[in-house]
Amino acid sequence: MMSTVVWGTGNVGRAAIRAVEAHPALKLTAVLVHDPAKAGRDAGDLAGLGGDLGVTATCDVEAVLAAGPRAVVYAASGDIRPDAALADVVRAIRAGAVVVTPSLYAFYDQGGAPQEQREQVLKAVGDGGGSLFVSGVDPGWGNDVLPLLISGLGTSIDAVRCQEIFDYSAYDQPDSVRYLVGMGQPMDYQPPMLAPTVPSMVWGGQVRLMARALGVVLDELRESVERRPLEAAVNTEAMGEFAAGTQGAVRFEVLGVVEGVPRIVVEHVTRIHPSCAPDWPSPLSGDGAHRVIIEGSPRIEVTVEATDEGGNRAAGGNATAAGRLVNAIDWLADAEPGLYDALDVPLRPATGRLGRKPA
Repeated sequence: MMSTVVWGTGNVGRAAIRAVEAHPALKLTAVLVHDPAKAGRDAGDLAGLGGDLGVTATCDVEAVLAAGPRAVVYAASGDIRPDAALADVVRAIRAGAVVVTPSLYAFYDQGGAPQEQREQVLKAVGDGGGSLFVSGVDPGWGNDVLPLLISGLGTSIDAVRCQEIFDYSAYDQPDSVRYLVGMGQPMDYQPPMLAPTVPSMVWGGQVRLMARALGVVLDELRESVERRPLEAAVNTEAMGEFAAGTQGAVRFEVLGVVEGVPRIVVEHVTRIHPSCAPDWPSPLSGDGAHRVIIEGSPRIEVTVEATDEGGNRAAGGNATAAGRLVNAIDWLADAEPGLYDALDVPLRPATGRLGRKPA
């Protein structure tokens, strides 16, 4: 079994611990945390498994990497610390590990990543023999392998649209919801995630990846952002009150333009309450969904609703994103050391996992 480390125990890290425990080819050998208050706690406790796994969380990165793990699931945030996240990942690759992560947006389409960053990663690969595979947390499969798979069912294709539609009231990241995305802020507040060029920086790689797979050349990437205020105050169990008149919903698109026409679109529709922007796309049920629409002949629409951690859809999205990454580890371990993206790494059946649950 391959020695595997989970680095970070937030929304994705919790799911990654459970996925590693359920995988017959992997063995959880360490959990890295940044918060000293989490150090010393058992991984099963941190992952909400209701029992111990016998792996104690630690802040000692040097000692964990010195032990030579075969794989690292890097689940620490890269939203507001991209340089630090890249440095962590490079360090793990140089230690010889296969690294899978959602945290390095620039590497969704690894061929289009900034040259300086690519060189850092490739040098680490050459020095240590590790590998890197990056896939999105929104989740990546919803903006790459799923739309590309179902595009192959069509006769002719006019456009590909990938949607993430979510109510963030139960999302366990209040700082990101309130300040990064801007929920509950005055309408003249500029959320960092919605600032010009930022959506393209984060999701543009997935648009470029799909364009490459579909054999088209993009003229450009465009952005569209809409925001709506709450008509009345709402109270949420996880994050408290959001005042009337503050931002209650946001809808943005990153559009890949081909010969003057938007053909490949990644769209996010996010609300803090379902009463806000009811005319925008909504999930079929519950608090969230991922949807792919292939416009063409025939028109194809696929909606995926995943739940985890007691029926939470946001947790379900995190779990499937973590599953895509964790389930790629054994394939990457058998491949040559290198830099990979979603067009390289196959989505395979859950062989050996039918009926298997985390300990």
